[in-house]
Order: sequence, then C-alpha cells, then structure tokens
Amino acid sequence: METEKTLLVIEDEPAILRFLRPSLEGTGWRVLEAATGRAGQDLAATKKPDVILLDLGLPDGDGLDVLKTLRQWTSAPIIIISARGHEKDKIAGLDAGADDYLTKPFGIAELMARLRVALRHASSRPEDAPPVYEREGLKVDLTTRRVWLRKKEVRLSPQQYDVLSALVRHAGRVVSHKQLLKEAWGEDRVVTPESVRIFVHQLRRKIEPDPVRPRCLKTEPGVGYRLESPNE
Repeated sequence: METEKTLLVIEDEPAILRFLRPSLEGTGWRVLEAATGRAGQDLAATKKPDVILLDLGLPDGDGLDVLKTLRQWTSAPIIIISARGHEKDKIAGLDAGADDYLTKPFGIAELMARLRVALRHASSRPEDAPPVYEREGLKVDLTTRRVWLRKKEVRLSPQQYDVLSALVRHAGRVVSHKQLLKEAWGEDRVVTPESVRIFVHQLRRKIEPDPVRPRCLKTEPGVGYRLESPNE
C-alpha cells in the first residue's frame, strides 16, 4: 500500500490478535487493538481507523450492539469476524450495518482480499461528521448516545434520539422529510410526515433553550430540517 492504513481490531481472544498483528503489520497496516466494545468505540472515535474488524462475542456485550452504535456516526468499513457461521447470523450482521462477514477460522490471504475491497468501497464514501456535536450549549455524543443542554443531561426516547442523531450526522445540511424518515425509522416502517413534525417539536422542547426561537434545529419550509453546523 502506498500509505499506511489503520485497522482497528475489536477482539478479546489473544490468540486471534497474535495471529493477526504480525501478518497485517508486515503488509503495511497499523494495527490498533481493543478487547471490549466500549474500548473499541472510544478508539474508533479518537483514532478514526480506515477499517474495523469486529468480533461478535465480546466480554461487555454483543458485538451487534457495538456495530449498531458505531454505525450511528462512522461510515468506516466494518468487517465482522466471528465463529457464528450460520446464515441468520451473517444476515443479522449485514443488516445491522456491517460491510462484510468472515467466519472463524479464516486465512490471512482471504482477510487481505476483504480489506482491499473494503478500502475501495471506502474511497467513494463522504467524510464522517465528528462523533461529538456542540453548539449553543447543546452537546450530542454519538459514541455514547448521550445528550446535554447547558451541561445538564437530556433524556430522550429511543426514537427521539434516532431523529436527532440522523440530523447530527448531516449537521449543516438540509435533511429532507423522506431522508429523515428513512434514516430514523427505516424503510420498512410506515411513518407520516406529520409524525416527523411532532418528533421535531418534541426535540426542540428538550434541546433548545427557547423552543419557539430555535437556534440549532431549523425548519426548511416544504423541504425538511437542518441542524446548524457545530461551533468551530
């Protein structure tokens, strides 16, 4: 590879790490290791790896939950590496946002081929927004799914958070009603634009100091909504 790429391995089995590191570093990869999902999320946020390898069986929770959280704010390719080889496990991982799925045991040659494909796909993706959004006293941390207003934590329902996180990922840009419906509810849910309006109204009451005169979450009449760009 022309330039060194960073690979984050979220895996708690020392034998797998001993197998991966020398082979990957020998081909020009910089390897970061995390033995828990929480540590992996923190490294993904601070080091911004080019590709993530994620085991599903982690000591602090299911890897699918880690995957779903990562996908809230990063578009980096994520390849699942797991002993769960059933078709339903692969489908669950891909549906949750993984780019690829490797069943243990696997060979380095196969892994390298998957990494090359992941890098090609990543080259056409837009740059990620920062995982922490801050503006006008509002702070949203996409890695922990927590929200604060003027340093006081705000409690949101899961659906309210999904709407807000979708807007955070596109901060500074207009998000159409159709796009917001797709990202916050999914393509299979039947939700009306009126429901979106209600959720936005509820969000403003929780994240705006003055909901009547919003300074962060703006309406673009007839088009959708825009969360203003974070403070520079």
